[in-house]
Amino acid sequence: MAKPLPALVRLHLTGLRILLVFTVVCGIAYPLVITGLAQVAFSGQANGSLVKDANGTVVGSSLLGQNFVLRRIDPKAPQLPDPRWFQPRPSAAGSDGYDPTASGATNLGPNDTGLTRTIKLRRLALALFDGVAPASVPADALTSSGSGLDPDISPAYAYEQVNRVARARRLAPARVRSLVASNIRGRSLGFLGQQRVDVLTLNLALARLG
Repeated sequence: MAKPLPALVRLHLTGLRILLVFTVVCGIAYPLVITGLAQVAFSGQANGSLVKDANGTVVGSSLLGQNFVLRRIDPKAPQLPDPRWFQPRPSAAGSDGYDPTASGATNLGPNDTGLTRTIKLRRLALALFDGVAPASVPADALTSSGSGLDPDISPAYAYEQVNRVARARRLAPARVRSLVASNIRGRSLGFLGQQRVDVLTLNLALARLG
């Protein structure tokens, strides 16, 4: 007759069996079930809320902002905003902004002299770029978001850019303004946050105008 295993060994074997069971349930079965449900019920969100153009090509995500800049011949040259497109708010994510691998903010406070100087320079540059008075430049056009990847801008900032975009594309300003109005999203659940405009979605609608 075989001798019973020592209590310590039995405890270790029991613990090993429990570990294997929970590994299969929590590490394999549960993720597979949740992934399957997400793909069936929320496939767009589960795959990154990807946005496609008229040709079916993925051009970005509705959750992540991106730059709309002129093509650089020299990779070391600074990025310049393309006047034909609506521009996002500034980004501190990465050296050129909107780097999804470097999400983050500047962590600079309102009393930082470097930040106040940057805001003043941005105000003057944007006023010149969009052809408006410096005092009319909205706050979100001057400050970056906490993530550095915010895809939205305020309706005020979108409307500020209408004349510049219309002039660059030789479109009637009223037509571009109407496009902005049709792309304004309301507050989440009717009371959370503020009205906003997704820049990528707006630019895709702009591209369809020609």
